[in-house]
Amino acid sequence: MKIAFTLTYNGTYFLGSQIQKETKNTILGNVTQVFNQLGINDKIIASGRTDKGVHATGQVCHISLPKYWRDLIKLKCVANQMLPSSIIIKKIVEVDDTFHARYSAKKRVYRYIIKTKQRNPFENDFVTFLPNIELVKIKQNITLFKGEHDFSGFMKMGSDINSTQRIIYKAFYYKYKENHILYFEANGFLRSQIRLMVGALLQLNGQEIQEQLTLKKEHKIKPAPPNGLYLVKIRY
Repeated sequence: MKIAFTLTYNGTYFLGSQIQKETKNTILGNVTQVFNQLGINDKIIASGRTDKGVHATGQVCHISLPKYWRDLIKLKCVANQMLPSSIIIKKIVEVDDTFHARYSAKKRVYRYIIKTKQRNPFENDFVTFLPNIELVKIKQNITLFKGEHDFSGFMKMGSDINSTQRIIYKAFYYKYKENHILYFEANGFLRSQIRLMVGALLQLNGQEIQEQLTLKKEHKIKPAPPNGLYLVKIRY
């Protein structure tokens, strides 16, 4: 049986989502270890990777189960008891053999959360605290990312990709209570692309962002901290 399962996790103390040879301290490294203990040895395929310190409320993965695992409610319950408290399986469903967590995905949704109030230790792992941000500039410039662009100027080196072209369907700012939220929805994102786009919104003006997008001029951008970034939803 092939299943898709949705993960939510606090990425603060993990070295990203992907399995790494050097360490087991990753999201999928922990999930794989638990599944192996339950006799599930197929490779987990995720919709995409998240960097160290990045969180998720809707990371989707797929895997094939051995024949003796048919009770998905029990599997979810047992696995969640064994997983670290900062990783939770929200949902498990049976899927068609043609389903692929990464390649079947049509859109990916991320949010970046900023607060401008006094930094506090209870939220510091989950929100980026910045005392001064130019909201008018951010609201206007975030829309520059909409459309199809070559995002090679917004990519961390070392990305394993065939193309740097991506389509951003939605990019906008909104406020919810004390949270300043930057919303991005695209067919896909390059490695650290969102953190670099947020960094650009905080550090560059509109003309400089346009120059970076059109590859006319390269500007040095410091990526925004990972703790404010959330993978929210995968649309199939």
